[in-house]
Amino acid sequence: MDKKPDHILDIRRSIPPISLLKVSQAFRSMKKKETIEILCGDNDTRTDIFKVLPPLSYKLVLMEELEDEDTLFRVQIKKKKNI
Repeated sequence: MDKKPDHILDIRRSIPPISLLKVSQAFRSMKKKETIEILCGDNDTRTDIFKVLPPLSYKLVLMEELEDEDTLFRVQIKKKKNI
């Protein structure tokens, strides 16, 4: 059973630099122990998400590829400490 995330960020229609900026801003605004679900449309963005987050500040909760009319990746991250 999936826990409902505290925040949802849909970056499927954003260009990569903007989408990564949105991820970084959303993560900074989160409180400790909150979870964010990020929806993205390509594998490169999915892996780049982790390049913009501070190391050791998050825990990966879920990463999956969903088959829809378009490719959809769902990533859930829990914030471990404030930055």
